[in-house]
Amino acid sequence: MTEPSTDTRSAAKWMFILAWVCLFGLLVIIFGDLLEQQINPNQAPVSQRIGEQTEIRLEQNRQGHYVVSGAINEQPVVFLVDTGATSVAVPAHLADKLGLIRGRSGLASTANGTVRIFLTEIDKLSIGTIDLFNVEANVNPGMQSDHILLGMSALKQLEFTQRGNTLILRTL
Repeated sequence: MTEPSTDTRSAAKWMFILAWVCLFGLLVIIFGDLLEQQINPNQAPVSQRIGEQTEIRLEQNRQGHYVVSGAINEQPVVFLVDTGATSVAVPAHLADKLGLIRGRSGLASTANGTVRIFLTEIDKLSIGTIDLFNVEANVNPGMQSDHILLGMSALKQLEFTQRGNTLILRTL
C-alpha cells in the first residue's frame, strides 16, 4: 500500500480546517440569533385591532425588561421601554444615523448622574402598526448602548398595562 502524497495530505488538512471554520460560523449565527431573541423577544411585534384601538403585547426579556424592535423615521431601531425616562432618549451615535437634528442643549438627571443632552423631535416613531408623530426626544452623548429609551414623551400617547410578564401597549 502506498502512502498518500504530500499534496493529498495538504488538501485534506485544508478541507478539515475549512469544515471547522464553516461549523464555527454556523454556530455563531445560530447562537447569535438565540442570544438576540433572549435580549429582544419582541423583534417582530404583532399588532392587533380591538375595536377602534390597536394593541401590541410585549414579552419581558430574561432580565425583566421590555425590549422591542421598531422604527424612527422609517429606520429600524431597538427600544427599551423606560417609564422612568421623561422623554425618548437617543444615543448620539444613533441620532446621527437617524438624521435627528440636535436642538437646544440642557442638563438631564439620569441613573449615571447629570449629563448634557440636546433636545430633538422625532417626526415618526413606530412600533408594529402603532405610529406616533412629533415625539419629543433628546440626544444623549453619554449613552453607549444601541437601544433607544422609550420614555414617557412617547408612552403618554398610549395606554399601557402590565399583566404578569406582558406589557400591553394600546392606542388611545
